[in-house]
Amino acid sequence: MSGSTTRVKRGRTRYLVLSLLFLVTAVNFGDRSMLSITGSAISKDLGLSPIALGYLLSASGWAYAAGQLPGGWLLDRFGSKRIYALSLFSWSFFVFLMAFAGIFSAGTSAIVLFALLFLMGLCEAPVFPANSRVVAAWFPTAERGTAAAVFNSAQYFAAVLFAPLMGWITHALGWKYVFLFMGLVGFAATIIWLRSIYDPRDHPRMNEAELRYIEEGGALVDLEQQRGPRSGPRWSDIKQLLSNRMLLGVYLGTYCVTAIMYFFLTWFPLYLVKGRGMSILQVGFLATLPAVCGFSGGVSGGLLSDHLLKRGHSLTFARKTPIVIGMLLATSLIACNYLGPTWAVVCIMCAAYFGKGFGSLGWAVVSDTSPKQLAGVSAGVFNMFANVAGITTPIVIGYIVKATGNFNGAMVFLAANALTTVLSYLVIVGEIRRVELKT
Repeated sequence: MSGSTTRVKRGRTRYLVLSLLFLVTAVNFGDRSMLSITGSAISKDLGLSPIALGYLLSASGWAYAAGQLPGGWLLDRFGSKRIYALSLFSWSFFVFLMAFAGIFSAGTSAIVLFALLFLMGLCEAPVFPANSRVVAAWFPTAERGTAAAVFNSAQYFAAVLFAPLMGWITHALGWKYVFLFMGLVGFAATIIWLRSIYDPRDHPRMNEAELRYIEEGGALVDLEQQRGPRSGPRWSDIKQLLSNRMLLGVYLGTYCVTAIMYFFLTWFPLYLVKGRGMSILQVGFLATLPAVCGFSGGVSGGLLSDHLLKRGHSLTFARKTPIVIGMLLATSLIACNYLGPTWAVVCIMCAAYFGKGFGSLGWAVVSDTSPKQLAGVSAGVFNMFANVAGITTPIVIGYIVKATGNFNGAMVFLAANALTTVLSYLVIVGEIRRVELKT
């Protein structure tokens, strides 16, 4: 019996699951980037200052960060499939409603948009903790870096796919139609998710050889059956996470990495319009170039990390090496302050975003380190720290632009975040290992 089983070709169902994560995460980042493309037209219609626009760009970040712990607990309590589907449908519904914000007066429209963006961010909160749970359940340790890098790289693919389309819609039809379109895309993605996602043992395409391979390799195949406490996350558990030096270093690093991400997600197209005098139609296409580089960097960083692991290097070395290299490359953003031609600036942005993608292995580290019984909450704490940057970065850059009249200070701010990530992983994190909770 065992001999015949070993001759069965190992399936690749886990890659089908990963492609689904990639698709839904791309939709998520497409929604998060809507305001970066439509922001110039919205600010013109509503008469928004750079500071007011900065607050509007941060609206979803407030709720997204605040929703991480409740979202993580919901995942641990009810499982990834149901909570992810509810999250996806709900945020898409609020995106759809944004199309009708313009029926009010300018001031009221801005308030309505802020409120809907806030609700969208709250509903999006479980997405990345759910991605981390699914990867932990479906992928062995030696493939987890690549898997996490692939779903995390959906943010760059979203820019390649949606930025030109949203730029064209804004130019041809108006900013309201962008929200209509993205809302409908989200509804379609919800249906695909519900029809396609299963636990590893229950997936109709999973064969015994693949199940054994991922389980023996460290995949937590029964994670979805391990329900967390009914009463919500316990402070004593969270306190253990927050008192762990390794995790604190990881949290600081992910905050700084996410600050760079949010510049590209929010202010980068506006930088090209306001700082470089380009049209929104041009920006819609040019914004895809750094995104392509970020995507290739993200996948390359994950592949390198897993390659180092398979060659016998420690988990710590395999995860830290791409992070340090990538973040050092991301500090090149500061060179934009000394370059005149737009093409040269875009080239630097491409190199920096490649570096940011190459070093974005935080979610692999979360899958490697989260306590087994608290995977959702642990990922939620991580993502809460990360997305505080979603609040601060758009606002800080808005104040810098308002105070100085240019983006030079913003480039220094971003380069400093990249350097802080390097120092955090080299000085604070130490050995990367799974945390065991004390009972």
